[in-house]
Amino acid sequence: MNYMQHKKLDSPIISYLRCVKAPSESMVNDVLPVVSKSCKISPPKFKAQNTHGFTLIELIMVIVIVGIMATITTDIITLPIKSYIDLERRTTLVDSAEMSLRRMQRDIRRALPNSIRITSGTVIELLHTSDGGRYRAKLASDGSGNILDFTSADNSFDVLGSLNAIPNGELVIYNLGSTTADAYAGNNRETIANISTINSITLSSAKLFPLQSPQQRFFIVDTPITYSCNSGELRRYDNYSISSSAPSLGSLSYNVQASSNNLTCAFKYNAGTATRAGLVTLEITLTDDEGESAKLIHQVHVDNMP
Repeated sequence: MNYMQHKKLDSPIISYLRCVKAPSESMVNDVLPVVSKSCKISPPKFKAQNTHGFTLIELIMVIVIVGIMATITTDIITLPIKSYIDLERRTTLVDSAEMSLRRMQRDIRRALPNSIRITSGTVIELLHTSDGGRYRAKLASDGSGNILDFTSADNSFDVLGSLNAIPNGELVIYNLGSTTADAYAGNNRETIANISTINSITLSSAKLFPLQSPQQRFFIVDTPITYSCNSGELRRYDNYSISSSAPSLGSLSYNVQASSNNLTCAFKYNAGTATRAGLVTLEITLTDDEGESAKLIHQVHVDNMP
């Protein structure tokens, strides 16, 4: 055993054992060992250790800092999620309104000239055309052809060119939307007979049309169409009878084009003139249950050449 190992064994316990006297025969029955008076035993020395703790102020500061960091982290996580949800909600509203306005736009562009009428700014009605063409006004050079007579009632005429399909519906000539030529009133409108072809039109009864078209144009109306905002819905009505007065919508079936917790509409029509087309302005505002709203405005040019 070297010096360093011996030094490690020189502990208080070893020193104590060195000071204990060997027991004599008279000490055999002694309970306690005998320690030499000249031997000094040093008490074990323990190395003092540094101890640290938190003060109340430090603990409060840590709690405050952790709370601030938690708040910042929460905002970083929740704000993008909330923005995404809001964007999704707005997108749904815009898509619903956009599809409805596009449907209305298609119908308005196919409207019979001068047939658009608006009631209370929330109801718009039009006569939808399915086809159109030019009627024969003069005989051919060889004297052939069937002209449309405007001097007396006539029930048939030839089509210049041909139609896109076999005609079905109501024939209208030179609609002005006035008392002299109003398709709603019926003085320039007549039902097409089933025997008509793409080259020749036969009317269900002879008709004396009040005015001739300068361009020899005629239109075929298949159905009236009405859009109405009611009870948070944009409703589309069709396939009802044409009438000089606004239809009673309460008894008609309809298709819902858009709906929301709060839906409002505003329709405007500026009639055309000889130098410009008519203009229809459509405004729809949709609001959902969370209060998110979307407002869309479309303007549609309308052909006013009868």
